[in-house]
Amino acid sequence: MSAFRLITQPLRSTRFYSTATPSRLAAVANTASNTVPQAASAAAVHASGPLRNDWSREEIQAIYDSPFLDLMYYAAKVHRENFNPREVQQSTLLSIKTGGCTEDCKYCPQSSRYKTNVEAQKMLDENVILDAAQRAKDAGSTRFCMGAAWRDLAGRKSNFKKILTHVKTIRGMGMEVCCTLGMLNEEQAKQLKDAGLTAYNHNLDTSREFYPKIITTRTYDERLETIKNAQDAGISVCSGGIIGLGEQDEDRVGLLHTLSTLEQHPESVPVNALLAVQGTPLEDQQPVSVFEMVRMIATARIVMPHSMVRLSAGRVRFSMAEQSMCFLAGANSIFTGDKLLTTPNNDKNDDQKMFEVLGLVPKPANFAQGSDKPEKRVYNAPTTAQ
Repeated sequence: MSAFRLITQPLRSTRFYSTATPSRLAAVANTASNTVPQAASAAAVHASGPLRNDWSREEIQAIYDSPFLDLMYYAAKVHRENFNPREVQQSTLLSIKTGGCTEDCKYCPQSSRYKTNVEAQKMLDENVILDAAQRAKDAGSTRFCMGAAWRDLAGRKSNFKKILTHVKTIRGMGMEVCCTLGMLNEEQAKQLKDAGLTAYNHNLDTSREFYPKIITTRTYDERLETIKNAQDAGISVCSGGIIGLGEQDEDRVGLLHTLSTLEQHPESVPVNALLAVQGTPLEDQQPVSVFEMVRMIATARIVMPHSMVRLSAGRVRFSMAEQSMCFLAGANSIFTGDKLLTTPNNDKNDDQKMFEVLGLVPKPANFAQGSDKPEKRVYNAPTTAQ
């Protein structure tokens, strides 16, 4: 009987509200018609533009300052136009040489200048490194990154030779391989490329203006030179920064401006939230909120639409719901494993549960990448059926 009534008397499209009188509805309609439409946010304006390397700082600041929900929405739109939104890259980071670093990065417990619970160690043995790589692969990681607490590779010929061998072996396991070893010269970058290195991590950390307040033992230009050497050798570059160092919003924008105006955008952009460590000069810094993290991720997604954006250090502080906001805003890479160099990371079982709940799937390895190769779109967003 109810089906017959639906056929003979279809549901009306007009919805009636018992609390809204005709005069009130008329008043609302009249008010709406007289409202001047607000200008589109900068996030909306720039979400459909071409890939650019000529961003102005003012443009990026305007995107960053867009209303939060608008920024999230348009970043998600850009993300879906360039990536499969369900795929998240799983990377594992191993400290192969911990502590004893001569630099004075104020956030780092590995600096020999600060009294922290991190002790200087020798480089790990080959079997320890390769076993860790195999375990990472078995756990679902497609990229394995080796980090060493060095300023540069000067005087480390023996250890560098070992690392080149490790790169070849791990690449042979069917994994992308990344290293972060401090500053590189042109020849060292070429050797890493020849060994099969996929990516080189070298973070800028913050803006050029704020940088001297955090680090004095390595200049901003030296960091940029290492990025150039890696890219000139044909290696993909992984470069991002840390928020929560005491910087201002304009410093976060400055970092993104530098990265997005490189001749070639980084293949991946890690966004780290400071995990303050006792004994470092920044031990009393207050943690950033997830809203600050999302704003940074979303802005990075819009200005560098083809780059991976990695939800990195500090993720351990965010709930599953908070991390889901980061993924929605454009993050599509995480570090897995119980540690990120020396700081804690999320539990493997928690990550597996999160993937199941959010419907995320591991992103396959990409062996076709490299700064010496023409960019190829590996994902075409599905079109809506007409």
